[in-house]
Amino acid sequence: MESLLWWLFKGSKGGFNRVRIMDLLKTEPYNVYNLSEILELNYKTVRHHLKLLEEHNIIATPVDNKYGAVYFLTEDMKDHIELFEEIKEKLKVNS
Repeated sequence: MESLLWWLFKGSKGGFNRVRIMDLLKTEPYNVYNLSEILELNYKTVRHHLKLLEEHNIIATPVDNKYGAVYFLTEDMKDHIELFEEIKEKLKVNS
């Protein structure tokens, strides 16, 4: 999991925005529209990052790609949230 998280948040383009998304999702579930408004990012950009995080079992949604579906952290990610915080600290990302 550690290598995957480093890659998602530092080793690939868009890591900074994925950290920002994760910071919001660790507090409560959000849908794509809410995230795009809060983060002031394009809707399609947010969808791209969510898709990537979902493909790697970092986040999930109970509804299959339906408009307005909310995303939340998976149990596996919740178990590794301290690792996420360590990576975020090393990257010096302030959301």
